Amino acid sequence: MGAMRNENEPGGVSGPDTRRPSKSARKREADSLQQLGVRLAALPDQEIDGLDLPENLVTALHTLRRMSSHGAQLRQRQYIGKLMRATDPAPIIARLDLTKRRHDQEIREFQELERWRDRLIAAEPGAADELLGLRPGADREALAGLVEKARRDRDIQDSPAGSRALFAYLKQLLS
Repeated sequence: MGAMRNENEPGGVSGPDTRRPSKSARKREADSLQQLGVRLAALPDQEIDGLDLPENLVTALHTLRRMSSHGAQLRQRQYIGKLMRATDPAPIIARLDLTKRRHDQEIREFQELERWRDRLIAAEPGAADELLGLRPGADREALAGLVEKARRDRDIQDSPAGSRALFAYLKQLLS
């Protein structure tokens, strides 16, 4: 029989550009693409449609959401991972990261509005003046009336309509 060539021997195939990734590296890549596909399946339909994905991948993502059987979901995830190998994941990852950053920013803004509302209702010293300093064109009387209504609702344990109205005013004011 003929002798097999070793990659490290002269005349053998070697070099950094001719080496294939290891089997473990290929598995890690396939798993990451499959997980990316699962993240895509969790998105609303309009966001999936806005990603410019191949039609068979979009169909597979919609199918995954309709499945209830755990085994069928596992098979569908593997199929999605296979389809993902034919697409460039970089724009998809960038779009998902942008969506996450936008969502995180909205949450921070919402929490900031809640803090302002809570400070005003709790009658924190200087809170109203600080807010009006940020927005000098704000109506001081309207703000005071909304804060008073929210405090009354809180004190008599009524519905939080006053608090909601104050929140809406703050959202309009600070946006």
